Amino acid sequence: MAALIDSDLPDLKLISKGKVRDIYSTSSPDHLLFVASDRISAYDVILKNGIPDKGKLLTQISLFWFQKLGDIIPNHFVTANVDEMPAEIHKYKDQLEGRAMLVKKAEVVPLEAIVRGYMAGSAWSEYKKSGTVHSIPMPEGLLEGQQLPQPIFTPSTKAEQGAHDENISPEQAAKIVGQELYDQISTAALKLYTTASQHARARGVILADTKFEFGLIPSSDGSDKKQLILIDELLTPDSSRYWPVDGYKVGGAQPSFDKQYLRDWLVRSGFKKGLESGPLGKEGQGWVIDEDIVQGTRERYAEAVNLLTK
Repeated sequence: MAALIDSDLPDLKLISKGKVRDIYSTSSPDHLLFVASDRISAYDVILKNGIPDKGKLLTQISLFWFQKLGDIIPNHFVTANVDEMPAEIHKYKDQLEGRAMLVKKAEVVPLEAIVRGYMAGSAWSEYKKSGTVHSIPMPEGLLEGQQLPQPIFTPSTKAEQGAHDENISPEQAAKIVGQELYDQISTAALKLYTTASQHARARGVILADTKFEFGLIPSSDGSDKKQLILIDELLTPDSSRYWPVDGYKVGGAQPSFDKQYLRDWLVRSGFKKGLESGPLGKEGQGWVIDEDIVQGTRERYAEAVNLLTK
C-alpha cells in the first residue's frame, strides 16, 4: 500500500501546502477543497515517507467530531462526497475519495487554541522549570501524566510552516486577537474538549490535550459582526494526545494512540531540537521512517479512530 505524499490535481489551483493538507481553490468563491495527504510531521519537520491511508483516517475522525460537536460551535465542513463538490473536482474522485472535504472559506484566527487536561508534553517541560504552564501558575507537586484539577486553555502562536509555534500566556493571546474574541475562543475550546474527553473516556481513551483552530466568516444575519467557526482538522491523532485508559499510570510518559510513537523513534534515531535545518531536516533530504515504525504508527492511528467513532 503506497502512501499519498502529494496530491496531483493539475486542473485545480493549489493555494496552500501544509504539513498534511493541500488546499485548492474551487469554482465556488465561498469554498475550498481540503485534501488530507499521508504526510506526517514531527518536531515541525515533514518526514520523507508517509503513513499509508493516514489522510483517510484523519478525515474520518474529523468528520465524526464535526458532526458530534456541531451543536457547540459551527464548523467549516460542507461535504465529503466528491459527487457533491464543484464539477471540476469530479475527475479526481479516485484520488480524493475518503480524504477530501469541501469547506467554507474563512479568515483564519492567528492562534493555536490548545486545551490541556493532563500534565504532558511542553506543559510538563515548563512546569518542571517554573511551576507554570503557559505562564499560568499551577499547583505544586503535580506529576508527569497527572490529570489537572480542571482543563486549562493554553494558546500558542500560529507559526508559518517549518517554524515553531510559541507558547504564550492568555494575556498575550488576548492582545493578539482582542479580549472579546479571545473569550469566545477559550470558552468554546474548553467546552469542546470537555465534551470530547467524556466521549473518549467512555470508550477507553484519555484525551490528554488537543489543538483547535478557528476562523471567521460573514455573519448569517447580515450584520458587520463576523461569526466564529471551527476550521481545519478536529481532534485527530495529529492534533491531539490520546492515551489508552488501560495501562495509564501517573508519574511518567504514557503509551499513546498519536504520533508520540514516531517522535520517540526520531529521538532514539538521533533527532534533537535544533536539527530541523540540518542535512536531514526541513532543508535537507528528510528523515526516512523505518518500515516497522510506519506500520506501528498507522496501527495506532487506526485503533484511535476505531475506538472513538463507534
